[in-house]
Formats: sequence, structure tokens, C-alpha cells
Amino acid sequence: MRISDVPQWRRGLALLLALGFLLPLLASCGVNDIPTYREQAKAAWAEVLNQYQRRADLVPNLVATVKGAANFESKTLEAVVEARAKVGQMQLPPDILNNPQALQTFEQNQAGLTSALSHLLVVSEQYPELKANANYQTLQAQLEGTENRIAVARRDYIEAVRLYNTELSTIPGSWWAALLYPSDKEMAQFAVDEKTTAVPAVNFSN
Repeated sequence: MRISDVPQWRRGLALLLALGFLLPLLASCGVNDIPTYREQAKAAWAEVLNQYQRRADLVPNLVATVKGAANFESKTLEAVVEARAKVGQMQLPPDILNNPQALQTFEQNQAGLTSALSHLLVVSEQYPELKANANYQTLQAQLEGTENRIAVARRDYIEAVRLYNTELSTIPGSWWAALLYPSDKEMAQFAVDEKTTAVPAVNFSN
């Protein structure tokens, strides 16, 4: 019997049965792992950006509050303002996740702001009126909380990218990449450990 002699409904039924058999096999072989890991990494990156932006939004109020302290070190404030401006002026390229150099520049700018804020908090300890300022205490607590969230977001991004890059470079992921996802490339990683850029806690109880 020729295929053309088989009723159309039977051919359709056979196709559905074949798909029903093959799709679970394909899924179990990881055919969907690459796009899944890719989207997870992008979501983790979006959270990193969100937390860094939250920190940047705190800086103007923090600087304005610190300016109220008599004879506060102008160089310390200027360093924070300049570092914040550098972060805000950076234009992120669309391919930043696949561009190690662009990611490194982004990270360096953020680390510069982290360092400037860290120094600001340390110097502020020398000004009793700041330590007693409720607004300053609130801003410092918000900043410290944001730094913790940044550390968590960075950790999640690092893990998400590790999974994605590993899938692209190992079998069967590399096979699926060549066959179905040729445009997917390994993503860039952070080079600096978030522990080295953490803002120190400041004790207001003394």
C-alpha cells in the first residue's frame, strides 16, 4: 500500500502519535535547556541592574544630608558625586552580556561608586551630628540593605551564567546549540568578587 492510499485521518493520527512519542524524548535530552538558562541569566542580569539603580537613586539624598555637616570633607563628597555621575553616564550596549570588555567597564564604574560610598561612611563616623541625624541613619541603613541585595543579585547572575555557559560548552547542549541555537554565545562573567566591594557596616549606637 502506498502512503497516498492511507486515509488522511490515519496519517494525521500517526503523526500525532509520533510527536507524542518524540517530544518527551527531546525534552529529556535537554533541547529546551539553552533557552531556559538564557532567559534565567537575562532575568538575573535585570535584577543586578535594578539593585544598582536603587543604590544610585539613594546617592543624591545621602550627599545632600552629609553636606549639612559642618566642615565635612569636600573631596569625599566630590568623589561620591563623580563616581555616581560616571555610573549614570555609561551607555550599556545591547550585547553587554556577550561583551566581556563592556561588562568589565560597567563593573569597574560600579566598584568605583562602591569604594567612594564606603569611604564616605567611614569618614562620616568622625561627625557626631551626622551619627545623630535620623535622616542620615535611615539612608545609611537603606544603602547597607541595597548593598546586600546587590551581592545576592550578583551571586544569582553568576550562577545563572555558569549554568548557561556550561550547557553551551558540554554535550548534548553544544549539539543543540549548533543545530537549533547557533546565535547563542557564552555570556560574560563578573571579574570582581562582590565581597571585595561591600560597603562596611557603620555602628550608630556609639
